Amino acid sequence: MKTELEFSAEALSIFLTKGFTIAGDIVTPADNTETVPSQEDWDAKVSELKVAYAAQEYARKREAEYPSVQECVHAILDDDLDALQAKRADIKTKYPKG
Repeated sequence: MKTELEFSAEALSIFLTKGFTIAGDIVTPADNTETVPSQEDWDAKVSELKVAYAAQEYARKREAEYPSVQECVHAILDDDLDALQAKRADIKTKYPKG
């Protein structure tokens, strides 16, 4: 199965500065000192990264609901740390670690 890849400008510049050539979706080392990963190795790494990303879903959900820095500063200045800690605890309970 062929996989279409889209490289960011940053990724492309890294490939090109490391001595790789890019033709369409084929990346090859220009000086043959580095090997191109096999499709199986590539697929295994992609699967590994997808699992790692999925495992952090709870963290992304927590982050969206956590109090902002401004809210934390106001809680500190207003001496309302108990309410802030309670809000954070509720969010941690709502989105437990995997």
